[in-house]
Amino acid sequence: MSHEHHQLDLTGVGYHYGKKEALRDVGFSVHCGQRLALLGPNGAGKSTLIRLLAGLLPQQSGSIRWREASITKARREIAYLPQVDQHQRHFPIRVKDVVAMGRFPHLGHLRRFRRIDREKTDEAIDLMSLGDIAHRQIDQLSGGQQQRTFIARALAQEAHVLLLDEPFNGLDIESRCHLSDSLIDLTKSGHLIIASHHQLESVTQIFTHALVLDQRQVEFGKAIEVMESEAVKQTLHSCHPHAHGRAL
Repeated sequence: MSHEHHQLDLTGVGYHYGKKEALRDVGFSVHCGQRLALLGPNGAGKSTLIRLLAGLLPQQSGSIRWREASITKARREIAYLPQVDQHQRHFPIRVKDVVAMGRFPHLGHLRRFRRIDREKTDEAIDLMSLGDIAHRQIDQLSGGQQQRTFIARALAQEAHVLLLDEPFNGLDIESRCHLSDSLIDLTKSGHLIIASHHQLESVTQIFTHALVLDQRQVEFGKAIEVMESEAVKQTLHSCHPHAHGRAL
């Protein structure tokens, strides 16, 4: 089955924090089945773009459309996965309850869990192999297990688009491999993955497409082609001088 009609289209997207310009004239299209890396130096606008897509910031200029309608109509279909960081370590909530939160957008006005909500929660826990830790508290888990829990929450939500903020940050090698396998499986089952990423050497192994930002859009396209572009090498090497194994 083709997932290409599940398409995200951005045209002329910009954003200012007060007088400070964070993004200017960003435009690209991606669809379900693809994995898009957002690349660029610190302050390049990667997090701003993710927050715009997640609906955490109001749109200021340009258009963001999902399946040919304004993205604001599709909140349920888009899941934002926060960076796994210290504040979650002190949050005593069970894995199962985090995953169940994915069902909140689907609950009726009574806010009662129905059988379908329990089934979708259990299914997501199984899919991400969290069964044996479902009753543990999230603050007791490794970074990789926390990531899998947040992905399971997105699956329970039945989201098509998963937005991840530096998902590989702070993970050990084994967890990084597991996560990258999970992301590849998710796109095979028809999801669109968009993730900010800074480990340049792994871009082409994990992602199908790449968008390079430096407040403006530097380059967008297939990951292999983008990573070979001279403009991209200059933008990214300014913050990773040895990214390709040689100094500039």
